[in-house]
Amino acid sequence: QVQLVESGGGWVQTGGSLRLSCAPSVTTSSFSAIGWYRQVPGKQRELVALISSSDSTNYADSVKGRFTISRDNTRNAVDLQMNNLEPEDTAVYYCNAVSRSRLYDKRWYPAGFNFWGQGSSVTVSS
Repeated sequence: QVQLVESGGGWVQTGGSLRLSCAPSVTTSSFSAIGWYRQVPGKQRELVALISSSDSTNYADSVKGRFTISRDNTRNAVDLQMNNLEPEDTAVYYCNAVSRSRLYDKRWYPAGFNFWGQGSSVTVSS
């Protein structure tokens, strides 16, 4: 079974920095894209940042210039570096990986299947 193991997160004051990491149980390049989403109670989960298999990136307007998503092939991980954090960034952050049409861990998945991490809490105090 494919797993996305998240690490990082925690508590920080306004203006501080945190880094989230997502380590899939299969190689990151086997997915068409890996991204980070966040969700606060009562609201829909929203895309924060995305990195494609060709390493092109996309960011929500609210985090542009503050957050950076990157791939670390030596660790087989995708990181989200979050700088200049604001209270509005407080949320549970989820790693997401989008499948290609192929086998993952001996099971066939169609293109576009979404794998999710367990969620990491980020709290920014004002």
